[in-house]
Amino acid sequence: MEETIDLREYFFILKKKIWLIVASALICGLISGIVSFFVLQPVYETNTSLIVNKEVENEVTQMTTTDDLNYVQKLAVTYGEIIKSRTVITSTIKKLKLDMTYEDLSDAISVTNVDSTQIIKISVQHKNPLIATRICNTIPKIFSKEAQRVVKASGVEVIDKAIIPENPVKPNKKMNIAIAMVLGIMVSVFVIFLIEALNTKVKEPKDIEEKLGIPVFGVVPKY
Repeated sequence: MEETIDLREYFFILKKKIWLIVASALICGLISGIVSFFVLQPVYETNTSLIVNKEVENEVTQMTTTDDLNYVQKLAVTYGEIIKSRTVITSTIKKLKLDMTYEDLSDAISVTNVDSTQIIKISVQHKNPLIATRICNTIPKIFSKEAQRVVKASGVEVIDKAIIPENPVKPNKKMNIAIAMVLGIMVSVFVIFLIEALNTKVKEPKDIEEKLGIPVFGVVPKY
């Protein structure tokens, strides 16, 4: 019964302060919208996929299915490391004459491989969609030479060339606004309960009974 009364009290507290909760949500959402639309610069992403072939040194030797699977997976990881190597990235910066450091471009590139295949997906993010596309289409060319030198790969074939993206991937304006509004609600609720907990004033007769343990026999009306 006590829990039910407490829940009701919480409900009435929130109901009385609903204006504060709504105002907090709207203000946080408005601030997030202003930042997302007018402050944060949009970031574009483009992708390319390629397949790398490996020369078979001994055609007579046949690997088992399990060995072949493990081999391909390890090879894909190796290729990913080569793509993000300092040699490939630095060469890309020099070829395109980019005003970027190795760390900047390395952070902008992500490499993933399709499970159990030699297909690699390269993604590049940049504030300029044209530059992102040029980077994404240049990396496979430089990587092809480096892969042939390091692991004797027979060649790199591009499956899908990168195209200029039309819409940015960041910031996600709607998501930012929604998260900000939820945070505004959570913060306002926390503040309301904190103020209520710190408020030691006697507001109702039952507060005297609960805090002092003294029964209340009458109340003087307020005129």
